[in-house]
Amino acid sequence: PVHVAVGSALIQPIAASRDMSTDIKNILMMINKLTGVITTTFATLVELKDLICKVTELRKQILDLCFKVDDQENCARRNNVRLVGFPEGVERGRPIKFLQETLPELLKLPSSSALEVERAHRSLASKLAEGQRPHPFIVRFLRYPVREQVLTAARSLGTLEWNGSRILVFPDLSRDLMEQRRRFMPIKKALREKGLKYGLLYLATLKLTCEGETRSFTEP
Repeated sequence: PVHVAVGSALIQPIAASRDMSTDIKNILMMINKLTGVITTTFATLVELKDLICKVTELRKQILDLCFKVDDQENCARRNNVRLVGFPEGVERGRPIKFLQETLPELLKLPSSSALEVERAHRSLASKLAEGQRPHPFIVRFLRYPVREQVLTAARSLGTLEWNGSRILVFPDLSRDLMEQRRRFMPIKKALREKGLKYGLLYLATLKLTCEGETRSFTEP
């Protein structure tokens, strides 16, 4: 019948309109949810950025504090030297007396030199294994110029030997500073082989003189 066909034709657009309205509402709900998620995520990212800034600042402060502590440790060791190579027990329990008698001759110091030692002891370490190098002496001189005199004499003489044992003389530095200076060892070896004049200054600065020009390096 014609009236049935017309009725169906009128109902179909209305149903389609209702379905579209529902779809639009669903889409709007999804957009609102996504907007909420984006807003929350943005806030989280802002908080994360602030947290990263705070962590970066704290890390910088920790590094500054570590540097200050290390610097204070090295200042406390300012009058110290480290002597490596003396066999265990040669001091017979009297390290200061032994070193005051041995060092002037070993370093060929003037007879008028007075090595005023405030204290001296073997480094505190575990018991020696067979074939291991003897514990070094840590020596603290009463005056800084005496420490410099000892180091300068050792450098000028080069190889030192006492009763068949090779003796090495070093500044007594913190572990961190020694590690910084140790990184220059391959560079120093190459410079020696080429006959170039250099010096490793405190803290850890390599000073190189080549063709009349002097340059300084804080990194190898």
